[in-house]
Parts: sequence; C-alpha cells; structure tokens
Amino acid sequence: MSTVEQALGGPDIEVAVKATRRRFTLDYKRKIVREADGCKTPGAVGALLRREGLYSSHLTTWRAARERGDLPEVTVKKRGPVPRVPDPRDRRIAELERASMSWRKRAERAEALVEIQKNIAALLGAPLESGKS
Repeated sequence: MSTVEQALGGPDIEVAVKATRRRFTLDYKRKIVREADGCKTPGAVGALLRREGLYSSHLTTWRAARERGDLPEVTVKKRGPVPRVPDPRDRRIAELERASMSWRKRAERAEALVEIQKNIAALLGAPLESGKS
C-alpha cells in the first residue's frame, strides 16, 4: 500500500473516465414492474428500487410502456429493417419488361434496316419491290 492509501485507510477510489448509460432488457423491466405491483406494504417499492439501484422515474416510465403495450410478455421483435418478402408478381413484371425491351430493340433495328434499304434504293435509282403479290 502506498502512503496515501495507508493514511486514508484504504485504496484510492478510481473514477471511470466516461460513464456509460445503463441499458435494461425487456425481461428485467417486466420483472421489476411485476415485483413493484406485488409490493403491498408501505415502503416496499422504495426498498425494491434501492435494492436494484433504480429511480422511481424508471418504474413510472416502464409502467407507462406496459400500458401502451411496449413491454410485451413475449419478445419476438428483432432490431433492424423488416425483411421484405418478394412478391412473385414483381418478378413476373420484371421479366415482361425485359422481354418488351428486347422486342422493342429488335423492332428498332428492323426499322433501321428498312430505312437503309430505302436510302440505298433511292441512291441507285432502283425501286424496291413490295412484298405484296
């Protein structure tokens, strides 16, 4: 022990550099609210809060959350975005759009070829034969 520790009668008290916020699980909150609701004698709720190191505002907030339904008995809610279930109609729409785009490009190429044939025929002075009989 150092001389300071001996003079004060114990080890130095260390202070955390940065305090961290306490986080309470839903199970813990439900347990405390149930215990507080079960307290019948005067001062029992205060003793519970002192024993657990909680403030009365915690209990008030958790009771309000329970009344709103934010403290469900069964915890099935997961954090993060809700997974999106793909709709089979969306896949079909995408396929049809790709097919439509393919046919549209093909039609544009065919029109461009016909236009080139017309221009060549006009330059050579030879009329194009029509497909009609």
